[in-house]
Amino acid sequence: MKLSLALHRPALAYSMTTLGAGMMNSIFNFYYVKLFLNRYKISEGAFHQAQVVFMIWNAINDPLFGYIQDNSKTGFCSIRRHSILYGAPFYALAFLLPWFPWKDYTEGEWLSGVHLLIALCVFDGLLTFVLLAQCALFAEISTRHESRLQLIKYNQIASLLGSSSILFCGLVSDNMENFPSFQTFTVFVAVLSTACMCYTGVFGISQYEQQEKLVESSGKSETSLSWAAVLSLTKQILTQKNFLLFVSMNFFQVFHSTFCSNFMIIFADNLIPKDALPSFVRSIMYGAGFMFPQLLVLSSHSLLSSIGYYKVILYAFYVEAISAVLMLLTGPQHFYILAAFLITNMVLVHATFSVFNLPLADIVDADFANYKRKSPLSSMVFGTNALFTKPAQSLAPMFVVTILNQYGYEQLTNKVDQPDPNLFVGLHDAMFYLTCIVPLCITIVQIIIWTPYSIRNSHVANAH
Repeated sequence: MKLSLALHRPALAYSMTTLGAGMMNSIFNFYYVKLFLNRYKISEGAFHQAQVVFMIWNAINDPLFGYIQDNSKTGFCSIRRHSILYGAPFYALAFLLPWFPWKDYTEGEWLSGVHLLIALCVFDGLLTFVLLAQCALFAEISTRHESRLQLIKYNQIASLLGSSSILFCGLVSDNMENFPSFQTFTVFVAVLSTACMCYTGVFGISQYEQQEKLVESSGKSETSLSWAAVLSLTKQILTQKNFLLFVSMNFFQVFHSTFCSNFMIIFADNLIPKDALPSFVRSIMYGAGFMFPQLLVLSSHSLLSSIGYYKVILYAFYVEAISAVLMLLTGPQHFYILAAFLITNMVLVHATFSVFNLPLADIVDADFANYKRKSPLSSMVFGTNALFTKPAQSLAPMFVVTILNQYGYEQLTNKVDQPDPNLFVGLHDAMFYLTCIVPLCITIVQIIIWTPYSIRNSHVANAH
């Protein structure tokens, strides 16, 4: 493979949305649970209610937007880059919703629950509209495996830069302790992210866009699909064995990824003493958890080319399972080993998730070939995948918060009443076992599901 200094312009345009979205999504996922639990003092009931509504909306909006983007004749919906261009400013505004309280919340106040519900649903709705169009671009910019690896490469560089927002946010705001500085930084991130995504909106041209223009100019545009046709297409997608295997495995990956993003800071703050890891070191640690996955994927580029994503994903599951067993045997008293495990586990989970567009794109290609479609159902495939995997984003925090509160986490975050410190011995044990056992159980299930997946040689078939 020749090394070229020339920019791959389609990949650059595609990756700019990853840069903008990565800056916002990293901060949102990392801080929102701690913000509402520790600062806004949301009650457990309100937290769960917001997550249940969010889980339903989170699952519905992906196939809904997938249908709209694949079948609408309106330019800002049907043209992938226009969806990104017009959706980006609203996406950035939605990102700012949680960081500015509507009043000074008292403990357990109902309004904080409404705030969480609206923040989650609006943010995810705009995220879905923009990123679903970007996912479709991944499958439609090129069908060649090598070209898609180039997209992955640029995408990981952009994701690396975007995830550094966690590091800088932690340093600027002392890991959200300086809340006004935190708010100022989020506004800066929102503006910068909008500019990045608008670059994709201008220059991210799909190979099918010109074909669509030719069809429109010749007056042969197709009529929009009926809901019956949509259901029929969805059924065709769902009857593909490889799609079902991927979706089942991906559900647990989303659960695991959300578990790491939402609770790494909470587990580290409680299991690792302040004198063992000062705030500055913790900021670097949290930043590493979001930045190192991209470095790992970039360094694995040759592996993805030679052995393919199937084996890379499978081997990653084995490493995650083995490291969880070793940490469980080591115990929570070795703070530096525990810190290394938290980072390593998060890095592996996010790095593995970063290559999931490759199997999904292959599934789009297989569906396109099997049913001899005039154009690929990229958004519908990605949206249907999200229909079944996005609920894990709500189930993970609900599951963990329920367990933590059974061991007194609500009292731990209460600054007024100082309960008996012995009460929290069980809480810390619960946190440690969650840290080890959840990854172990998830990866065992994923290995079982992923093993029968049969699209394994696309890296060879498209290498020429």
